[in-house]
Amino acid sequence: MAEGGAVIEVEGLGRDVASGGGVLTILHEIDFSVAAGEAMAVVGASGSGKSTLLGLLAGLDLPTRGRVRLAGQDLSSLDEDGRAALRGRMLGFVFQSFQLLPALTALENAMLPLELLGRADAQATAREMLGRVGLAARLGHYPKHLSGGEQQRVALARAFAVGPTLLLADEPTGNLDADTGAQVIDLMFAMNAEAGTTLVLVTHDEALAGRCGRQLRLAGGRLLP
Repeated sequence: MAEGGAVIEVEGLGRDVASGGGVLTILHEIDFSVAAGEAMAVVGASGSGKSTLLGLLAGLDLPTRGRVRLAGQDLSSLDEDGRAALRGRMLGFVFQSFQLLPALTALENAMLPLELLGRADAQATAREMLGRVGLAARLGHYPKHLSGGEQQRVALARAFAVGPTLLLADEPTGNLDADTGAQVIDLMFAMNAEAGTTLVLVTHDEALAGRCGRQLRLAGGRLLP
């Protein structure tokens, strides 16, 4: 772990993309850190750079400037395979669009990250986690036979199955109605507290952001003071 117990350290982070023959800056010189066990929300309007930032924290993309350290490891110093291995060991993801594989059952979807790690207990752990999210009776169901709320519960089970150090959640209730979304969020915070996981949550929902211990606000790709 990095000095001071920081799970994430971001220094001078910038991201540019080519646009119409020019360069568009998506993120401008972002600096922050997230302590172990902290729950932090990244808040901002659509197009403010929230999802770009999350992709950089996960090592799914690399910055144009600056660096991201995950548990002291500079992501830019790793090749694509190295970043993928680090993600597999340390990260859990919950997306707005669930990101379940349609050809796999709920159980198989939850087992997938464990199998990629070569875990012999993949099935037992996935069953336990699906039971934890209230889906013990739905293990053999495919995503198309599950409601949106049930699919997001499978995604939660999959995310927590590996015992992640860091959970990244991108608008996790964006495709759910208010009641279902509230149930999923309650479950996510309960599981996060139980596991002692560090949480970074991207949302435009102020009430949801308020449930995190700290809010980071982005506007036009810049951190607001």
